[in-house]
Amino acid sequence: MTERVHITTAIFYCNGAPHVGSAYEALAADTFARVLRRKLGHNQVTFLSGTDEHGDKIRRAAVAQGLAPKVYTDRMSEIFRQAFAGLNVTAAARETPAVDFWVRTTDEVHEKFVQQMLLRTYQRGDIYFRDYEGLYCVDCERFYTEKELLPGNLCPSHNKAVELISEGNYFLKIEKYRGQVLAHLKSNPDFIRPERYRNEALNMLAEPLSDLCISRPKARLDWGIELPFDTNYVTYVWYDAFWAYVSEPATRMGLETFAREIWPYTEHFIGKDILKTHAVYWPPILLAAGLPLFRHLNVHGWLNFGGARMSKSSGNVADPVSYERTFGSDVLRYFVMREIVYGLDGDFSEERLIERYNADLANDLGNLISRVLSMAARYCDGQVKTAPQRVLDGAYEGVNWSAIERLPTPVIDRVAEDLDFKRALDDVWAALDAGNKYIATSAPFNLAKDPARLDEVAQIIANLLEALRVIADALQPFMPVTARKIFELLNIDQSRAHAPYGDGLKPGHKVRPPVALFPRIEKTSKP
Repeated sequence: MTERVHITTAIFYCNGAPHVGSAYEALAADTFARVLRRKLGHNQVTFLSGTDEHGDKIRRAAVAQGLAPKVYTDRMSEIFRQAFAGLNVTAAARETPAVDFWVRTTDEVHEKFVQQMLLRTYQRGDIYFRDYEGLYCVDCERFYTEKELLPGNLCPSHNKAVELISEGNYFLKIEKYRGQVLAHLKSNPDFIRPERYRNEALNMLAEPLSDLCISRPKARLDWGIELPFDTNYVTYVWYDAFWAYVSEPATRMGLETFAREIWPYTEHFIGKDILKTHAVYWPPILLAAGLPLFRHLNVHGWLNFGGARMSKSSGNVADPVSYERTFGSDVLRYFVMREIVYGLDGDFSEERLIERYNADLANDLGNLISRVLSMAARYCDGQVKTAPQRVLDGAYEGVNWSAIERLPTPVIDRVAEDLDFKRALDDVWAALDAGNKYIATSAPFNLAKDPARLDEVAQIIANLLEALRVIADALQPFMPVTARKIFELLNIDQSRAHAPYGDGLKPGHKVRPPVALFPRIEKTSKP
């Protein structure tokens, strides 16, 4: 892992409100960013997200509401930002403005940067003009070849008929760079991950590519960034949106410095539906502008709802804001990270979320916190009476205390190296299981009946309080609000929150009384 990382989500197209599917991508990228900040240092990580605001779909959505496009996008971008901020996505929450970016493609800084890249590429001879006739999908805002379409000339993404359009446009020479991109992909096996998506990209790049149309005539569409070398055209919305990954940080620190020190260490998080644009179009766009390629393209699957892919066009969307208000931000964060294997499709349902909430959060996590703090108050006057110690594996039947002692290292490594969010949380829950079994087998509530054994009780309680601390430490990237609440109950600040097991809580330390963090949700019976 490099000592410097730039993390991006896709730039979310704001022709409709965000849904849980888009929130999943933002939450995965945010969790990854939080883990890397723990591993590398806070200022070694930049995290960028934002909204894609140009193009015909945006214009049509604005017209449908009787609004000017900019008024509409001002409103929609803020809806996205607030939704993600409510889920503690740091780029949207702007917790650390020195290293986080919320980019809008209508920002003046971005528009000027896109024009700079267009002119730079044009002057290098990789943009040219020609007349063109092609099959165009308005919803995708791109041209298709006949072999890419479904029978009946239907768009493969939207199942709608494409339009035949004839017009003059500017094109980017992407076939010129296909061999270079293909060679990079072959020599860097983890450039696109998981591997199944790398194999898809290799197939896409195996045959010659048609050059990419990167303009739209103003006579047909004027809601876009004007070409710096032809005022009769605006740039293609995808060409515009890609540069959002670069525009603001590069403008802030200077393009050459950014291209040398930051950009080669970029981690893109995207959905599998935009694999082609990022694996086939984006690398040639960068190379044509004289810039290096990024480090990784991290591709996640679709989030299904009711058996179908969750999307704005299908209308089967779940509102992340409603779940945040109902259950709290950490519950949604936890559910999608624990329930879904990154890279595979996953299912979202409120019923399954409530099952996870009751079993994992209320029973396992919440119950352990409540029991330990209650026993600390009852048997130890709310104090750590003695230094926490190791509990040898096998000393108590079924108790694997090493699952606790090694936290948070396996959690950080699984996420940082393998994007294995689910198994990282499995490690945390193995530690919770060890803590709960330790209580059951050591039975401090029985030992406390004998005054001669109160020292044993104090040792058990000290070990458990320290276990809660390292469990909260490991949970922090996934559930930042919950981790903060546990630290508050343990009465510790960040200076001791991240210490290895045994180096955190000291004799004489006072903890607070328990608070129910996750009250059970009783299911209502259906009539």
